[in-house]
Amino acid sequence: MVQNTWRTVREQLRQLPRASAAATAVTACTAALASLLSACGSLPGTAGKPGEKEPLTVMTWAPVDTKATNMPGMPAMAQAYARWVNAHGGLDGHQLKVLTCNDRNDSVGAARCAQRAVDAKAIAVVGSYSQFGRSFISPLEIHGIPYIGGYGVSDEEFASPLSYPVNGGQASLLAGNGRQLASVCERVSLVRPDTLQGDQMPTLLNTGLADGSRAAAHDVRAPEDGTDYDDAARRALDAVGAAPGGPGAQGAGGCVTATLGERTDTFFDSFRRLQPAGSKVRIASVLGSAGQALVDRTGGRSGPLEGAYLTGWYPVASDPRWNPMRKVINDHAFGDNRIDPADPGVQTTWIAYTVLRSVIEELGEQGTDEITAQAVQQTLDRGDRAVDTGGLTPKLRWRSGDMLAVPDFPRTVNGLVTYQAVRDGRLVAAKQGFVDVTRTLERPRSDG
Repeated sequence: MVQNTWRTVREQLRQLPRASAAATAVTACTAALASLLSACGSLPGTAGKPGEKEPLTVMTWAPVDTKATNMPGMPAMAQAYARWVNAHGGLDGHQLKVLTCNDRNDSVGAARCAQRAVDAKAIAVVGSYSQFGRSFISPLEIHGIPYIGGYGVSDEEFASPLSYPVNGGQASLLAGNGRQLASVCERVSLVRPDTLQGDQMPTLLNTGLADGSRAAAHDVRAPEDGTDYDDAARRALDAVGAAPGGPGAQGAGGCVTATLGERTDTFFDSFRRLQPAGSKVRIASVLGSAGQALVDRTGGRSGPLEGAYLTGWYPVASDPRWNPMRKVINDHAFGDNRIDPADPGVQTTWIAYTVLRSVIEELGEQGTDEITAQAVQQTLDRGDRAVDTGGLTPKLRWRSGDMLAVPDFPRTVNGLVTYQAVRDGRLVAAKQGFVDVTRTLERPRSDG
């Protein structure tokens, strides 16, 4: 059939005057090409497989190999998630391409990661960690790229109209930790980083303490990337009545809570060495600054964290609701030791990609094959369907009516936390189910 088509074209050209032959050749060849395309479907190499959808590009960033907090498990979890969904047909038929970026725990690195997402035409930034919201949120806003399920450590994640947080961030952890400690502590010292982010921590913790009619915590500032925290440990112990070297300084009723990210390990090492013999000071932290890995490294049931109180966003890592994530890690992370299923950064990334999957599936049901950042944003804003995370969070949506009235954090939609404790060297639930700290967060705060 193809040969007959071209033979017809040649016969027509021979019969035309030479002057019009060139112009007619264009028309004839176009007609012939159309005939070929109609007969054969497409020319080799000019199109993808019939019915194949365009791949989707997203980005996940986090600090890696820095002197302060590092979150290598978040980009690693994102890559494992992509391998999993792509092995099962992609997100509603779209292959998922995950770009990763190291924000290096500085503002320049955060801005650079955001620009890479813009240049790559990413439809979203998903499950990421950065303290430098001012640096990364502006490029995303200018180009309409939604920020889904950030870790919750920067103010901008709870203020930008293009941010869709899945947890209550630092605010809920600290307010929850204050409420948790109020039931057992008469005096509290808070050891926190001497940074802009750290400056917010005392007020948030004190709001939770005030719920239990407790006095404000003693604020102990410490270097974010310190290698020795002896001075901070001394000040914290002294403030709760357990001065190192003091006679009979047991500090009954005193608690020390530390939120120094990865350096919390170093602080508790100093604390253990300086704590008076027979001390009754209780210790505490929040998930992300302390966790099962830290408990294991410091001696388990015989270590300094035995009996510690911790506040988290999600159920304990042993909860069966994490089983789907664990299976993906086992099947598609190929023994990647960066991914700890108990790490709240890894857990947040899993939940963030669950949100992305729900949005893409919803767009597919609407017949939208071309997925853009704007389409993702509009679907999230419209909130026709609440995102079910399998009970790891409440069902999530970000309509104006879903926002909690939290001062300074207006994009907050999830005010739930969990109370956990270290018993026999294992992190277990100190209270069953979630604790709602919404009213605590919504209460006006003061620095006193």
